[in-house]
Amino acid sequence: MGEHRHPEITMHTYPLSQYMVHIRAGDWEKVRQLMLSSAHKVAQAGADFAICPDNTIHQAFDLVVPKSPIPWLHIAELVAKQARQNGFRHLGILGTKYLMAGPVYPDALGKLGLSCAIPEKQARERIDNIIFKELVNGVFTEKSRLYFNDVIGDFKQAGCDAVVLGCTEIPLIVDVNDCPLPSLDSTRLLARAALRKALETV
Repeated sequence: MGEHRHPEITMHTYPLSQYMVHIRAGDWEKVRQLMLSSAHKVAQAGADFAICPDNTIHQAFDLVVPKSPIPWLHIAELVAKQARQNGFRHLGILGTKYLMAGPVYPDALGKLGLSCAIPEKQARERIDNIIFKELVNGVFTEKSRLYFNDVIGDFKQAGCDAVVLGCTEIPLIVDVNDCPLPSLDSTRLLARAALRKALETV
């Protein structure tokens, strides 16, 4: 588009704390309401479509779309398309414990004939704790980085051919240069897809 030029961007987000109250309660209808409220705000500001880099709240995605004033891009569907394009078949999923144990990635991958695996419960709890106690607070320790590598190594041993970094903060600590598996950074894939979508209307 030229030097220093990019599509116009309008952003709205509620505090994570408001979302977490409903996510912890498993109340996806309330999550839907927050997502829809944001969609209406950006639509009124002139947005053509919406994206959300939070993988976890995509569990409410199918509740949102029918009532949304503008279309959305689905982060897990974009990851699934890239995985298939790269020739991956069986993906390890990393993210919050709600995402890892939820339907977002199994559903999106299943539509393309791909499968996935998640860590065992104790590992899911530790990963969730690292995300919420460390990463979202800007704390990045070598111990936690190596723990992610250990979990990804377990995925490799279990037959996974790639790992999904399914949380906005995880790419900040996983080093692709020593990661045991090829990684799919959901945040970057969504951003690139949004750019392509925005350029369609330029």
